[in-house]
Order: sequence, then structure tokens, then C-alpha cells
Amino acid sequence: MSNIILFDSAESNHLLPLTFTRPVCELRIGILTIRQKWEYLLKVSTATLTKDFLQAKFPLHIKEDNILINGHILPNEDLVSAVQLLQPGEILGNENQIIAARMNATQTAAFHPSNVHKVNQKYYKSYTTIKYPWDIFSNNAVAIESDFKWLTKNKTSQSLSQTNRAIRPDRIFIEEGAQVEMACLNATDGPIYIGKNALIMEGSLIRGPFAMCENAVLKMGAKIYKGTTLGPHCKVGGEVSNSVLQGYSSKAHDGYLGNSVLGEWCNLGADTNNSNLKNNYAEVKVWNYPKEGFKKTGLQFCGLIMGDHSKCGINTMFNTGTVVGVFANIFGSGFPRNFVPSFSWGGHSGFTTYQTRKAFEVAERVMMRRSKSFDENERAILETIFEYTAQYRHWERTPTT
Repeated sequence: MSNIILFDSAESNHLLPLTFTRPVCELRIGILTIRQKWEYLLKVSTATLTKDFLQAKFPLHIKEDNILINGHILPNEDLVSAVQLLQPGEILGNENQIIAARMNATQTAAFHPSNVHKVNQKYYKSYTTIKYPWDIFSNNAVAIESDFKWLTKNKTSQSLSQTNRAIRPDRIFIEEGAQVEMACLNATDGPIYIGKNALIMEGSLIRGPFAMCENAVLKMGAKIYKGTTLGPHCKVGGEVSNSVLQGYSSKAHDGYLGNSVLGEWCNLGADTNNSNLKNNYAEVKVWNYPKEGFKKTGLQFCGLIMGDHSKCGINTMFNTGTVVGVFANIFGSGFPRNFVPSFSWGGHSGFTTYQTRKAFEVAERVMMRRSKSFDENERAILETIFEYTAQYRHWERTPTT
């Protein structure tokens, strides 16, 4: 098998702030990340071609025979077959994008997707591309269905305790070590996947499609609507609808989260709520980094997009289509602005800069609780993000009198 490399396209910045801290292929949609989907179907490990400052954490390995795959694209069985059939020098794609290319070591070392203009293998069948943050929750229900089919094929679910009420139990799969008691699970509209060692506490109400990954927790009385994914080690309570928590993040108390994406190591304080529908029912606009302004989403429902390590205090209110960068700390009454730059400290009444020394101290403590280390790679990535995002912290450029 050729060496497989997942690459970020030239449009990866449209997925900021989520891709400040990870290549596109590390985004979770459905049950698995995009990388995990390709690795599962191809039965191989993959390397990564991404931004320079991320490359140390997500290494690039080049061999003599390489297949480079667009990390924005969700695989399906037909697309995987087309990629596997590529011959040396062939480039698979269409008028809109490159899907994959088979190259030797020299070609791979010089590869950049914006420099490839000729596609010699056309592919016009249907597939899904993740271009903007809202594409994640918009496609999440379908992605859960696909991942569920792959992950549960020829496997037997753990039995569901009789303390639970299940509708369509044939579409509910419980991995080894998971605990579910006195919950109501309705898989009529889509499957429900409960990962290894996950915990669903008493009184939880769940409608599929829904997925919770390894060691995730649903608190007592949680209300979960379709199209929701809880990544590994996430802890969730209250009401959640059509939202994706990438991993290691918490919304542990009452409050509403809808049509949203949270990165890793985020924490929403008790009774945090987001709006996902404007009062005038108009199309939602969301901050877009390449445009340096607000972009139409084509959606009527769009909630909160939050980058890694960001947190908010109790009773925080987020307006429709709010984008929060990396390492923001939001608190106080009133609605914060609907674009909060990375390393911001404050809220409705104004922001100051969250200095890296203090931010990194918190990250070390938080990650240690999950037996993860805040290492030099993490520090270097976040210091780069701090410098890059200074341009958005306008208060740093405002002269004092």
C-alpha cells in the first residue's frame, strides 16, 4: 500500500478557529475524526501535510510512493476505491477541488494544493467536503449514520439494562465498559452509539442520531437532540441539539447549546446559553478569518463556534452565530460581541489580553486532570497563535491617554 498523507487545502483557514490548533483531518464529525475515517477504511496509518507551525505535532513522512488525500473530504466506500486505483502521477478530482494525487518523493516534497491545476482522473460522484465550521454540525447526523454502520458491522453490542427505556434497540450500540441506567433512548430517526467506558446517568433523554465517544459522560437529566456528538472525555448536562464537542470539553450543567461546535479543552459555566436563531429569522452571518468580516452561512440556525481551551463563566449568553477564538476567557453579564478574538479576557463590558503565562498555567492544570501533558509542541503552537491573532485584539493597538 502507498504511503497515505492527508493534506490541508489552501482553504483550510475558512475553518478557523478550529484549525488554529489542528489540521483539518483531525476534526471530529460523526463518531470519528476525518483522519480516523480514512484510516479505518484504508486499513493504514496516515501522515499529515499541514501548516508549518503544526507540523511538529502532526508529522509528515514522505516515502517513494505516496497518495496525498484532501483532508477536508469525508470518505465513502466508492471514493476510497477510486483513491486506491490511482496510478503514479494521477490526480483525482473535479472542477471544484483536488481529491487525491499519487506522487513520488520529489513531487510530494514540492506539493502544494494551490499549485496543482490539472486533474487527469475525474470524479463526479457524491461526497461531502468540510469547508466551514458550520459544515460540521450541518453534516453531523449523516456522518454518525455512516460511522455507526462501519464501526458496528459484525460486532455485538453490550446488553442494555432493563432500567432503561429503548425505542428501536436494534439501532443502539453500546461498547464495552459503558454504563447506562434509567435513561430513555429513541433511535427512531437515527442510531445511538455509546463508546467504550462512557457513562449515561439517570434520567437522560436521548434522540438519535447521537454519538458519545470513549469516557464521555452525560449528567443526570440531560436532554440530547439528534445530530449531536460528544467527543472523548466530554462531560455534558442540560440541553444540547445538533452540536459537536471535539473532545475533553465540558458543558456539565443546565443551559442550552444548539447548532454549535466546541473545540477541545473548552468549558461552559453553569447556565450558559447560546442563541441559534435570530429574532427576525434571518440568515445567520458568522465571522470568517480569510474575509476578515462576517460571511453568510446560508443557515437559519447557527449557534456557537469555539476554539480550543476557551472558557466562559456562569450565566454566559452567546448571540446567534458567535465565534470565539482559542484561549478566550469570557465572563460577566450581557452578551459578548459575536466575534471574540483568541487570548481575550473579559466580556460585554470589554476585553483585555489573556497573557500566555497565565493561560498556559491553566492549560497545564486542566490537561493534567486527563493525564495529558502540556508539552513544548503545544506551547510552541499556542505561542504562534498568540502572535498571529494579535491583529484581532484591537485594544492592544488603542493608545492610552
